[in-house]
Amino acid sequence: MGARELLERLSSEHSLPLEGYRELVEGFSPETAAAAAVMADGVRRSVYGTDVYIRGLIEIGNICRNDCLYCGIRRSNGSAERYRLTKDEILSCAREGHALGFRTFVLQGGEGVFPLQDLIDTVSDLRKSFPDSAITLSLGEMERSDYEALFRAGANRYLMRHETADTEHYGRLHPSSMSFSHRIDCLRTLRDIGYQVGCGFMVGSPYQSPATLAEDLKFIETFSPDMCGIGPFIPASNTPFSSFPAGSVDLTLYLLSIIRLIKPNILLPATTALGTLEKDGRERGIMAGANVVMPNLSPFGQRRKYAIYDNKLSGGAEAAENLQMLSSGLQSIGYCVVSARGDIRKTI
Repeated sequence: MGARELLERLSSEHSLPLEGYRELVEGFSPETAAAAAVMADGVRRSVYGTDVYIRGLIEIGNICRNDCLYCGIRRSNGSAERYRLTKDEILSCAREGHALGFRTFVLQGGEGVFPLQDLIDTVSDLRKSFPDSAITLSLGEMERSDYEALFRAGANRYLMRHETADTEHYGRLHPSSMSFSHRIDCLRTLRDIGYQVGCGFMVGSPYQSPATLAEDLKFIETFSPDMCGIGPFIPASNTPFSSFPAGSVDLTLYLLSIIRLIKPNILLPATTALGTLEKDGRERGIMAGANVVMPNLSPFGQRRKYAIYDNKLSGGAEAAENLQMLSSGLQSIGYCVVSARGDIRKTI
């Protein structure tokens, strides 16, 4: 069965065998990607229309206890300029975002960046201050009791990329102290508690193959997350992978389309990494089936320090204060930025 036939099957059945996903990846071409984008755009419009949801990203700190080989804020990177926002600074970012129209705030940071009680207090104050808004956390692996305490404090969603669904590949990207099984246990725990849960992976990461990407796509199908964030791998200075080439924007867009066909109602961001590698990467992501963007609400003086990869965008249309620029750019290609929480639509 050819790639086009596999796409048609996926669009109707939302499932393929593992080998089918591998054949789809191996069948990537400009023509196949264009066909997938048209199909994905139609599926997305059937669920969300032309709405694009905005999330206000607040990078609360770049201190991390982990040593992931690809990450610019890994514990061993002595060149990283460390910082941690205060609760008042986080609340100030949220107030600015709320005034701009944001109704979801994403608190992202290195693992272990905040003591648990400080996090609970911050989430609680955000919930009291912005009862109409969703609070998303992206702070890595924790104990179940920690996740439960943050959920009780008012957090609604949790994002944690699985990075790769292939156990061997996971071990080549992470230190031995981390495991794929524990990452997946955390994702399942978060869902069990009641969070809307997001996962995701890098495209073009070192040692990735069509087989490992097929594992990722099958995992998205079987785990069925509410959100999925994928972006091209971009190397970070002062890491073991600093000399590896960046991932392909075109392949990332193709995989975005495939994920939309797997789960039509998924919340799918056009990530900052796409815009970092190509000027129109964000817009191309939306046209490929994405329906979420995450402008940066972090204090301007700290944004450059959250350098998880080199040359990460934080200005221009990537900056929350330039929301009108982002809105105009998406409007020019036929999509509409909306001020809403943007919860997943339970239609599938």
